[in-house]
Amino acid sequence: MNIGPHRTGDPEYADLAGLLPPPAVPDLTPEREQRLKAALLSRTSTVDGRKAEAVPRPVPRPRLIRVLAPAVACALAIGGVVTFGTAETRPAGNVPATASPEAARLLDRIALAAGEGTRPPLRGDQFVYVESKVAYGSQSAGGGPVTPAPVRTRQVWLSADGTRPGLLREEGGPDSPLGADAAARTTYQELAELPTDPDALLARIRAETGGSGTQAPGADPDQRAFAAIGDLLMETWAPPRVSAALYRAAGRIPGVVVVPAATDAVGRHGVAVARTSEGRQTQWVFDPATHAFLGERTVLTESGEAGPKGTVVGTSAILTRAAVDRAGETPRP
Repeated sequence: MNIGPHRTGDPEYADLAGLLPPPAVPDLTPEREQRLKAALLSRTSTVDGRKAEAVPRPVPRPRLIRVLAPAVACALAIGGVVTFGTAETRPAGNVPATASPEAARLLDRIALAAGEGTRPPLRGDQFVYVESKVAYGSQSAGGGPVTPAPVRTRQVWLSADGTRPGLLREEGGPDSPLGADAAARTTYQELAELPTDPDALLARIRAETGGSGTQAPGADPDQRAFAAIGDLLMETWAPPRVSAALYRAAGRIPGVVVVPAATDAVGRHGVAVARTSEGRQTQWVFDPATHAFLGERTVLTESGEAGPKGTVVGTSAILTRAAVDRAGETPRP
């Protein structure tokens, strides 16, 4: 499997991913945080002992995950082809050797909340349903400023074991079937098999994204890893222990910082974890009280042809995640 840059727009796109947001929990006091850490360690050891989350093991494949891109996160439609702002080169200036202490602490708290979640695993014959609001600007083939787009509804149905056709439905467009080719995208069962040690998980993500020394000179492996984890926060489902590991892995990426105030596509206010590359900052927005993942947005950090500094070029908001029995079915209220 390859974790690659965002792709979307055409029914032939090959990628889409996300991750169930952490469950709502009260503000973490220091005492509660210690209890959660102890509980998470206990749960992790149980998982390693194969006692928790009885998920059928998928047939091993020579890949980790394939990211099926959500149609968000700094997309720019240029000449009819949607491209995303996943930076390929390291930004100018010095990038810190580690994530900021504030970002590492925040992501640890988010991981604690995510790891505390309890929910039954999906059956192989079910579908992950994700409803979101998305908006991403467009730019003409000749360049010029980004043209804002209205926020629209997006619905996705993904087969839990990858053997059944899924469905993509976006407001204003026709339904697009998602093929049942399990090699084309990540499934719930594959996510359940990811390493739960954050260092091992990050190493695997770096290897899959060309971040282990195989990329071209000047490429930014840290941004590739950050973008890949961001893909896995958007549109699919993962067990709590894997969610926690993804957040902790992100806390080990150099250049990751905290943005104290950010909003998602529907105007919900939150705190963001972000990374900047090539004049664009990708932000993951979280509820400041519950630590739930709200959505993602990309903001220009430098003024240029695309627009002035501060321009939002892509934004999303996750509204609903649920397990359903058929593609096209929506969960009951």
